[in-house]
Amino acid sequence: MKTKLCTALAVAALAFTGLATDLAANDYEPQIRAAFEAKIKPWLSDPAVVEAIKAQNQKHAGLSDADVDALDKDWRAQAEAGNGPLIDEVLANALSSFLKSKKSEIGSMVTEMFVMDNLGLNVGQSDVTSDYMQGDEAKWQKTYPAGPGAVFVDDVEFDDSTESFQSQISVTVTDPATGEPIGAITIGVNVEELS
Repeated sequence: MKTKLCTALAVAALAFTGLATDLAANDYEPQIRAAFEAKIKPWLSDPAVVEAIKAQNQKHAGLSDADVDALDKDWRAQAEAGNGPLIDEVLANALSSFLKSKKSEIGSMVTEMFVMDNLGLNVGQSDVTSDYMQGDEAKWQKTYPAGPGAVFVDDVEFDDSTESFQSQISVTVTDPATGEPIGAITIGVNVEELS
């Protein structure tokens, strides 16, 4: 009896592993890209987005790597505590309000949105991120440094906070006046809500 139970559990584990592997390969990428083109891209050149990124790029122009690490460490501690002055400042800014509004307009397909500057630091966000500095992650590394038009769609993963399968699409944000990259945006997409 014990052997049959162990065998059944092993078969179930293998089946689950196969399902997880199938979901990790992002079969939803065409739908995610289409949703981005229709629902996000039209407002990426809005002054609310562009001016906020440019202002933060200028404000952070003199930051050293140690400064960035200190800001990220501070953010992480505040996120773990549930709030703090740095998080409150970012969540209360005009860009965060703009992103919250856009997320609400789009509906449950979008789980989160955040905009990053030319260092990979959060400029604005619809929801609190676990860290402040995204520059060490693919979402920033495969967009802003890659230049205008760069798009990165990550694998589908189960997100514990939203209890849904989601992917992230990240895109370089450019200054419409010059065509130069100024930052990036990441959008979390609940793939179960894609039509």
